[in-house]
Amino acid sequence: MAEKDLVDKLRDTGNLADDEFSCVLLCQEPGFDEYIWEKAREVREKYYGKEVYLRGLIEYTNYCKNNCNYCGIRRDNKNAERYRLTEEDILSCCDMGYDLGFRTFVLQGGEDPYFTDDRMVSIVRNIRKRHPDCAITLSIGEKEKESYQRFFDAGADRYLLRHETADKAHYKLLHPSEMSFEHRMQCLRDLKDIGYQVGCGMMLGSPGQKTEHIIEDLKFLRDFKPHMVGIGPFIPHHDTPYADEAAGTVEQTLRLLAVIRLLLPDVLLPATTALGTIDPLGREKGLRAGANVIMPNLSPTDVRGKYLLYDNKICTGDEAAECIRCMFLRVSNAGYEVVQSRGDHARYKDGSDK
Repeated sequence: MAEKDLVDKLRDTGNLADDEFSCVLLCQEPGFDEYIWEKAREVREKYYGKEVYLRGLIEYTNYCKNNCNYCGIRRDNKNAERYRLTEEDILSCCDMGYDLGFRTFVLQGGEDPYFTDDRMVSIVRNIRKRHPDCAITLSIGEKEKESYQRFFDAGADRYLLRHETADKAHYKLLHPSEMSFEHRMQCLRDLKDIGYQVGCGMMLGSPGQKTEHIIEDLKFLRDFKPHMVGIGPFIPHHDTPYADEAAGTVEQTLRLLAVIRLLLPDVLLPATTALGTIDPLGREKGLRAGANVIMPNLSPTDVRGKYLLYDNKICTGDEAAECIRCMFLRVSNAGYEVVQSRGDHARYKDGSDK
């Protein structure tokens, strides 16, 4: 079967055999990318029209107890300039974001023991009290189910936890021995059981990654059916064990965005900052390849340059208002329209299943 026919099969059935996924991932046929991007756009517009959703990102701590080999805020990076935002700082970011039109806030940070469950519950509860019409997303790593339940009961709606790789051996290559592939996957199952809208995802081009690993990722996504998938290219950080490894590519990331859109037609799919870091037009290209979410930074400008998971991160000096103006222009240039709403997953848009 020709590769373009496999694209149509994936769109129509939501699945491919392993060898068919491999053909799609490795295809070098002229015009193939344009074809798969076009099919991905058609599918995303069926579910979401021309709408692109904003997520206001608040990077509230760059302390982390973990020592992941790829991450610039890893525990053993003694050169990282550490910071923590106060609860009032976080609430101020949300207030400012709300005035700018954001209706989803994403709290993202390292796994920082200072932010106990009680502190996180207080933060979530107060955001919910001040902005009851907004969605609250947490991206704060691995916890036990009881903690996730407390955050949900306090008002969190969504949780992002990238699985990074669905292959256990590859996971061990990327992470320290005290971290467990089984626990990461259990966390994702727990989040879904509780009732969160759950996001997962992986790095592309990470050290040791093979085509068969990506196929395993796709099969995991197919079976788990997350509400959101965050993917981006691996970008090395100079103070990590992977400082000298090659970065992932724009081409591979765009190909995978389109494949995931066809695999999970109603998924929320960001065009990430990492994609914009390796290509000045990366986020626009991501939107044209099936993405429908962007995540401008609402963090205070004096800490943005300190939350560096990888080198050369963009938008570390922009004011939030400047950032959102830039995003509106980029989205418009890509042929889409920013909508100032919570931007719920299609399954939740009418308020059902919640």
